[in-house]
Amino acid sequence: MKVKAILDPQFIPMSLLCREMREATEKEGQDIVIGIERNNGYISAYRTRVYPDGVGKDELNFDFIERMVKALLWVRGGYKIIIAGSELIGNQIKAAYAKGGLRDFDNGFMSRVYERPFEVVVTTLENAPVTSESASPVGRHLDGCRIGFDAGGSDRKVSAVIDGEAVFSEEVVWFPKTNSDPKYHYEGILEAMKTAASHMPRVDGIGVSSAGVYIDNRIMIASLFLKVSDDDFDKHVKNMYLDVAKEIGENIPVEVANDGDVTALAGAMDLNDDSVLGVAMGTSEAGGYVDEQGNITGWLNELAFVPVDFCKNAMVDEWSGDYGCGVKYFSQDAVIKLAPAAGIELDASLSPAEKLKVVQKLMAEGDERAAKIYETIGVYFGYAIAFYAEFYKIKHVLIMGRVTSGEGGVILLKKAQEVLDTEFPALAKTLELHIPDESSRRVGQSVAAASLPKIK
Repeated sequence: MKVKAILDPQFIPMSLLCREMREATEKEGQDIVIGIERNNGYISAYRTRVYPDGVGKDELNFDFIERMVKALLWVRGGYKIIIAGSELIGNQIKAAYAKGGLRDFDNGFMSRVYERPFEVVVTTLENAPVTSESASPVGRHLDGCRIGFDAGGSDRKVSAVIDGEAVFSEEVVWFPKTNSDPKYHYEGILEAMKTAASHMPRVDGIGVSSAGVYIDNRIMIASLFLKVSDDDFDKHVKNMYLDVAKEIGENIPVEVANDGDVTALAGAMDLNDDSVLGVAMGTSEAGGYVDEQGNITGWLNELAFVPVDFCKNAMVDEWSGDYGCGVKYFSQDAVIKLAPAAGIELDASLSPAEKLKVVQKLMAEGDERAAKIYETIGVYFGYAIAFYAEFYKIKHVLIMGRVTSGEGGVILLKKAQEVLDTEFPALAKTLELHIPDESSRRVGQSVAAASLPKIK
């Protein structure tokens, strides 16, 4: 490592591991292909190399491939893993992702999202999967009268957009995460959309930006409905946005997308470019992506669960039970985790958000200890961007979220740039890092959401 994570000396970047494995196995190694299959038969295939089976490197081979499978699974999403090129590694992955296995959480999550049993298939290189992705354009449609709705955890935003101009916008405080009755959510969403509709002569399309996972405009998993029972979720929540749209008018095109993707789309529209990766560092780490054709891909982009640290002693995420994943590196958890190493004692009775504010106040006062926290997160991020580039074509990286506000965000970005310049100079020449302006991002988000559906 050419740039040290000053408060985390045990940090082992996944991006460096990828590079080292390629170099070490270039002459004496074997190819292995990881395939992930998701809805509509779409397949993402990733080819890499490992040491030959049985030469004393089997444990390292498995550890490496298991991390790469995990990353690909949460970037792309899917209910089937295909391992081609090593029966030994394939069977180890099959055991890890079985029910009750090492990655039981991932099995259950993906089964629920894609409404299919999760499976791992082991095959030969001759039968290796090939990439087959969707490329239907979503967003950037600004014609006509549109509603853009942004469902946040603490407030909901809605805009009436006519030919790309927001003629009306409002934010309303609501409490979706603490309400167990789905009628509360339904009525709130309907009221917002009716209000926006009243400011236009007609409604030609409805676009929705919301945290969670969406397949074919259906809500599969979303934190907004945290308190809703599984039974009510299946009956009343899955088709909620489609049902609300019917009340606005028959046959109005609707497009629902993850809020991270819509944020990336807003950034792409603002930059007038493509290949944009958006990363939000807040309560957790959220991601979104616009590809080289300017499209939202339909991938999961759940970067919180993507491993960035290969160190097995790294902090474990309480939800998934896994180590070294993004949530503990690019969220308020990262700031809290690093505070003791920086010599900052945080009152245990404070909430995570309040602990973050303590560090941010110290940062605003010029405290060197707080600066070291942001420098360390910046080092994490520089190496993580290089790892994300294994799966995304990136020209622009947008960072946002409460962790990046103020001087801390500036330090973080500067340190990430130093890592890229020093360790990955070729990559550094091809991408730019940005912190978008908050006010323009808010307006941009609603217009971007409104631009999602294509008017027939």
